[in-house]
Amino acid sequence: MTARLDGLTHREADWTGLRVLVAGLGVSGFAATDALLERGAQVIAVDAADPDTHAALGERARILDILGADLRFGEAHVTSLPEEELDLVVTSPGWPPHQPLLAAAAARGIPIWGEVELAWRLRPAEGAAPWLCITGTNGKTTTVQMLTSMLRAAGLRAKSVGNVGTPILEAIMDPTPHDVLAVELSSFQLHWSDSIRPRASVCLNVAPDHVDWHGSYEEYLRAKGKVYAGTEVACVYNEQDPQTRTLVEDADVQEGCRAVGFTLGLPAPSMIGVVDDVLADRAFVAERRTSAAELATLDDVRGDAPTVAPHQVANALAAAALARAHGIPTAAVRQGLRDFRPEPHRIAEAGSWAGVRYVDDSKATNPHAAAASLAAFEDIVWVAGGLLKGADVDDLVRDHARRLRGVVLIGRDRDQIAQALARHAPDVPVVEVSATDTGAMDQVVSAAAELARAGDVVLLAPAAASMDMFANYGARGDAFVDSVRRLSGAAGE
Repeated sequence: MTARLDGLTHREADWTGLRVLVAGLGVSGFAATDALLERGAQVIAVDAADPDTHAALGERARILDILGADLRFGEAHVTSLPEEELDLVVTSPGWPPHQPLLAAAAARGIPIWGEVELAWRLRPAEGAAPWLCITGTNGKTTTVQMLTSMLRAAGLRAKSVGNVGTPILEAIMDPTPHDVLAVELSSFQLHWSDSIRPRASVCLNVAPDHVDWHGSYEEYLRAKGKVYAGTEVACVYNEQDPQTRTLVEDADVQEGCRAVGFTLGLPAPSMIGVVDDVLADRAFVAERRTSAAELATLDDVRGDAPTVAPHQVANALAAAALARAHGIPTAAVRQGLRDFRPEPHRIAEAGSWAGVRYVDDSKATNPHAAAASLAAFEDIVWVAGGLLKGADVDDLVRDHARRLRGVVLIGRDRDQIAQALARHAPDVPVVEVSATDTGAMDQVVSAAAELARAGDVVLLAPAAASMDMFANYGARGDAFVDSVRRLSGAAGE
């Protein structure tokens, strides 16, 4: 069967009768099951949840049942393999290698693909849209959307897919072909992928994250490095993050592929960087040793925001490098940045009152992301805390202690941040909010307002996940914005 799987490199191959178990019926699992059934595969799909109590799962189940999937629900079906013979397991990205069903499949020698691997193998044999792939601990979604904006400004039919929300399979199976795909890849997705060959690729940055899923930081790094495997034109790395350059150096790429750096400083040849207030390209110009092309200005990146954060500039540079690797002209890079609008909860203005700005960066769910957010401002009342997932915050607090006017702590692991503050910023006033109910954020914002002075920024950059108090980081950010509005409204009455 291995020989047959090796031959499944495009949608016109013979998928008929392939015996596949799809693990998990979330958005990506549904897309995988649908695509496999369409190619004539025999699919068993399993999920731990009960479709009768989960509306979205129930709707997916009804559709897949009509299409002919063998659907099995409940814990028993996700902890062991079925009795039927299997040729392949396709897993949803959130399932870790040590999950019992996947561990059993690996022990039995059954190949395991992620839905990204399956999508790559279901591209058309001729004329498939090239992939521009993006990974990194932080900044992936912003970068992939900046890139898509640049591609569309060049007149291409482009789409942001992958970890950004739209399953890659959905775009692959679209009856109207795309010209190019901007693909956001998490470390989970990369772990289960081996055949992808991007047109160009980037790892934006690397910091400890999801170590519990991967088992070690080394395995997490290895998964991130897979984004570069087989790249055709350019492997883009972060000059400020040497680990990303090492990942490029270790990658097995296609003949002629170049290493292209991006930097917040002056670019050397074969790099993209910043000269005064200009984003400059010394990588994709004919005379890169003696000249550069102007791509955009910092104002183009800033958009409607009062300031532009350094990590936002880095994201723009990375997106521009991928666009240029794909042959996008400089004018489209500039227009794409001008057209781009960031999603909510990413250094978003939440309001102002009494000369104090309130900024929502609830998406900063780990210390690395929070560090980038804190670096964007000078005098900060920091709102932090939640689920740290074992992450160390000592470096974060030590490196940014001088910026802190005060700190308001929330969430289950707030004491860990409080201890780091006591060690590295003992003179900074700290308020801990122990409440976890719906009114907790009002207490947080009121406490932050008391600590802040005119000219300060109250910054929600939690450095932690949100699920101890909120449904997700979006709900946390919404609560913050709503509380700021109530504070300013009450003050005006």
